[in-house]
Formats: sequence, C-alpha cells, structure tokens
Amino acid sequence: MHDTTDVLIIGAGPAGTAAAIELRRAGRSVIVIDKAEHGRDKICGDGLTTGALRELEHLGLSIRAVPSWIDVDDVHITSPGGRERRFPLPRGRGRFASIARRADLDRALVDLAIDAGAEIRFQTPLRDLDLRDDRVRIAVGDADGPDRIEAAWVIAADGMWSPTRKILGLPDEAYRGEWHAFRQYFTDVGDRAANELHVWFDEDLLPGYIWSFPLADGAANVGFGIQRGGRHSIQDMKRLWPDILARPHVRAVIGDRARPEGNHRAWPIPARLGRRTLSHGRVLFVGDAAAATDPMTGEGIGQALETGRAAVAAIVAGTDRADIAARYETTLGRGMVRDHRLAGALSRVLSSPAGTEWSLRTAGSTDWTRRNFARWLFEDYPRAVLGTPHRWERDVFTRSGAYREPAELG
Repeated sequence: MHDTTDVLIIGAGPAGTAAAIELRRAGRSVIVIDKAEHGRDKICGDGLTTGALRELEHLGLSIRAVPSWIDVDDVHITSPGGRERRFPLPRGRGRFASIARRADLDRALVDLAIDAGAEIRFQTPLRDLDLRDDRVRIAVGDADGPDRIEAAWVIAADGMWSPTRKILGLPDEAYRGEWHAFRQYFTDVGDRAANELHVWFDEDLLPGYIWSFPLADGAANVGFGIQRGGRHSIQDMKRLWPDILARPHVRAVIGDRARPEGNHRAWPIPARLGRRTLSHGRVLFVGDAAAATDPMTGEGIGQALETGRAAVAAIVAGTDRADIAARYETTLGRGMVRDHRLAGALSRVLSSPAGTEWSLRTAGSTDWTRRNFARWLFEDYPRAVLGTPHRWERDVFTRSGAYREPAELG
C-alpha cells in the first residue's frame, strides 16, 4: 500500500489527536498511526487542569463522551508537618479541575478525530523515516512488508521513548525522565477519596508527593511520584508502595475498605521542554516526545494538547520548512518553555521540608491567596504569565473556567 497525506501523525494520544482535529479543521489531510490497540490505557494520574479543560473544550470534546469524568472544587494539600489545608477553586463559573481515566479520555479524543475526518490506524508501528527536502517517506506496519506513506510533514506524538527520535538518530537516547510515577486504581474507597482531591507532601518523597484523585462510581486514582536522584531510587518504588498505602493520613482518606483494581503500574515523566530537539527536518515533536510535562506537578495532558495544536498552527501558517520549524519553536519558547523554567525553580524550593512548609503556609495565609494559589496550581493562567507580557489579557486572573454551556453543565 502506498498513501499520500499532508501530515502523518505518529501516536494517537492527546497530542496526536488534538493535532489531527486541528489539521482537519484547517482542511488538511491527515493519517494517524499508533502501535497500540484502540482503547489502550496510558499510565497517568488522570488529572485535568483548567488549561487542559480549555484545550478540550476548544477541540469540541463533550464530557458526556467520557464515562469516568468527575469534577472537583477543592484541592486538599497536606504539608510535611502534617497540616492539611483546603484550597478552593471558583464555583458556578465553569470547570476548573476534573478527573477522567486516560483510557476513557483518549478513546473519546480518537472518536472526535475520526468524526473530524482523520484516518487512524491502530496496531501500526513506525518502521522507518526517509527525510527529503520536500517530503517524508515513511514505512509503517508489518516489518516483512510495510506499507508506504508519503507526507509533507510528520508530527511525532509518540511519547517519551519516541521511536521517531530513535530512527532519526537524535541525541538523548539515555534520557530517562526527571521524574518517575507509580499508580493504582482503587474501588470502594472512603467518602473523602471518592469526592475530594488530595495531595500529600511527605518529607521522604520531596519534592515528590502522594496523590488521591476521585473517579466516578466510588473509585480513586492513587499514586506517588519521585524525582530521580532523591532519597528513594526508582527501584525502591514497588517496595515502598505498601508502606505509602499504610501511612495513617493516606489510609484515613482512601478508607479501610478500599480494594485495588488491577495491577499497580509505573512510568517515567519527561520534563525537559526546551532542552530536547523540537524539530528535525520535516518532523515536529509534541507532547511527551518533546518532554513537555510540567516539571513541578507532572501534569502532561494540557501540555500535550497545547503542543499538538501549536505544531499544526505552525504548519498551517508557515511558508517553508525553516519558517514552520521556527514558528513552532518560537511559540513554545515564548510561552511554555518559560512556564517550565519557573515551575522547575519552584520544584527546587519544594525539595526541602522547610521550603515546602513556607510555600504552603504563604499560599494558605488568606482567602485571596488560597483561591489564587489553587487557580495557579491548576494552570488557570500560564505559570510565568507575569514575565510574558504578550500573554497578558484583561481578565487573565478572573476569567471563567471551561465548559460553561448549559448543555455541558447538566
């Protein structure tokens, strides 16, 4: 088989499907390939920030298409010293934080991309890339008799271990991510875990943390993340998991009747945006393949959606290969890269108990700081907005959340 398309997208996660939807809206043909089966589970904390929600709303995703969707109004954060603080999000002005299982969210985004006219081929791995001045020739599928696709551009949305990056021989092959996370689903959790979002900054995990995120039907996503080079090694995580679940403050929230659902799973978190190659020839890297995860929280869904759309905007507006690459890299460099630098600096503050206690005490000192810290934490506005005047808007600190339409508010 030999196909021709305007853009080939490698990876059908949020970054890839967002790019596919935007390309079809711009009238471009697109083929998406993914080595996995349709409906695969991506290991994730499942949290959706305000920024991610706005991206999903822009794409036209209906929350009714995601059965495990649940909204949260408050963030409960416990300091290393054991003090729990509640940070409220705005009420009655749309959604500012939600949780949804990644298998459900990704499936809904795939369906949305197909409805937009994108062709998506699952169980179709990338085999080879041949970069030309004006085209890219790609081999996909069966190793013994691969199909051939020609595209003007390739968007690599193929994750932390990007096969595209490997085939192109780009550096950073030894890169293993700044963070590593560990997750398990639980059913029959206590009332607090079923309805509240919790974060615990236990001293031995700093600047990492433990989380419990509610899901529909009395379930919760419970896990923890640690930074490489910290007190605990990556190899310690499986051994450490029973101890974390037995910690009194964690057990008090998830409840004594909580039962594990399936196996626990671990994954690396790539948070090195601006220090990995973002473009190479006619290839643009997005999402985890661009190491776009927030270095402080580990949030990656909103960043994946945003980088996917930014890549398409560059392709649609650009005049030639150099211009398109420059547009994409400049867009990220003037915005998200600066956000990540600030988040990385704050993560270093959270690496000590004293720094974490001071940060949370300051954030929780008044009603105003509590409200605005929650909005900042959930990316209601860009992390480094004060240092990037081109992103200033009159209502940047007061605007409503996502999904305010009556049909979506139910």
